[in-house]
Amino acid sequence: MNSKNYLLIIRIILIFFILATALSGLTAFPLETELRIITACCFDESTTLGRWLLWCYAGVKENSEKYPFISYGTDWLGFAHLVIATAFIGPIINPIKNIWIIQWGMIACGGVIILAALAGPVRGIPFYWTLIDCSFGVFGIIPLLICYRLTQKLEKLNEQN
Repeated sequence: MNSKNYLLIIRIILIFFILATALSGLTAFPLETELRIITACCFDESTTLGRWLLWCYAGVKENSEKYPFISYGTDWLGFAHLVIATAFIGPIINPIKNIWIIQWGMIACGGVIILAALAGPVRGIPFYWTLIDCSFGVFGIIPLLICYRLTQKLEKLNEQN
């Protein structure tokens, strides 16, 4: 495989990663609306997941009505996702020079798993939901690990030429 092919694959994967991260962040802004829609059309109290989502919706709705400033935290969460996504523009432009951003992203994905595993039980999050949260770290690290390895190969190929 030549350097152009490596670079193309890296860029495609990173564009996907950026879009997924940005989309994840954008979902933090209309949280109450999303929960209202998903609980109304997709879930009811007959399932464990349905009960959990209805309880989450009730909490978000009550906070929005009585304590709207608490939603400011999820606004910052959404913003943080957008900022994180923009960091990966550097590796799209020059993955070799910016490999540290890919490494940082992999570390952050590991941190997602650690935070979910530690904070989930403390905050009363059901175990199955903690696993869902952990999956963001697992599914996030896979494309970054591929990009990291391809970037290493690209660097070796460029050194040979």
